[in-house]
Order: sequence, then structure tokens, then C-alpha cells
Amino acid sequence: MEIKLTAVYRKVTEGYIGFVEELPGANTQGATLEETRENLREAIQLVLEANRMLSEESLSGQEVIRELLVNCAA
Repeated sequence: MEIKLTAVYRKVTEGYIGFVEELPGANTQGATLEETRENLREAIQLVLEANRMLSEESLSGQEVIRELLVNCAA
């Protein structure tokens, strides 16, 4: 499944900061743009994993339906 996200990078004195517009909490920094890009990819994975874990914990013991969403990005 392909999801398209928007990465935003801003130059600061220490290097760059980056975040994903569509995914609150996915933000990072780095000394170079390349380092910030790589750090942001890792931040996205960590946020998605944490959100999945929190969701699973909050739904524990409940009857739910889970399904794969495909082509849901606008």
C-alpha cells in the first residue's frame, strides 16, 4: 500500500528540522538535510508503531473488525 505524506524541512542554525504535515508527532532534526530525511523516515516508523500499539492496548478484549485500507490517500 502506498501512502503519500508531505515532509517539510526548515533550515535552522544547527542544521535542519523536519516534520510530516499529515502525521502529528513525526518530527526530527539533523545536521544535514540528508540526515534529517533519514531521521524523519525513522520517526514515521516509530510514530506508526506506537500508534498501533496504543490502539491495540485500548481495544484489548473488545470485539473489533480490522481491515486493510488501500488507496486511501487523497
